[in-house]
Amino acid sequence: QVQLVESGGGLVQAGGSLRLSCAVSGRTFSNCAMGWFRQAPGKEREFVAAISGGSGYTTYYADSVKGRFTISRDNAKNTVYLQMNSLKPEDTADYYCAARDSNPMVVLGPMDYDYWGQGTQVTVSS
Repeated sequence: QVQLVESGGGLVQAGGSLRLSCAVSGRTFSNCAMGWFRQAPGKEREFVAAISGGSGYTTYYADSVKGRFTISRDNAKNTVYLQMNSLKPEDTADYYCAARDSNPMVVLGPMDYDYWGQGTQVTVSS
């Protein structure tokens, strides 16, 4: 059984930083493409960042977070991270990590991912 467990969310002031973690079990993590998505109240789930699996990592970011967020992975720990800097109130949302084990390439659509975590809440106060 595949499990994704996010952690690291919380309340932070605008301009602050948080690092989200997502621990993965039950799959060969190194081969999985990983993504982060977020969903604000009343809005659809949206893509935030993704990192490819295999060797020679490729990353991709939503325009809204480019230059502020960084996705990374530690295959030895089966964990993917999302470092979030210069946070803004509009970053407030539930953040979800997702895994795709059918293909290691970066993908942006939520329907392309096979497994999801339960989410962690991020609140940025102004």
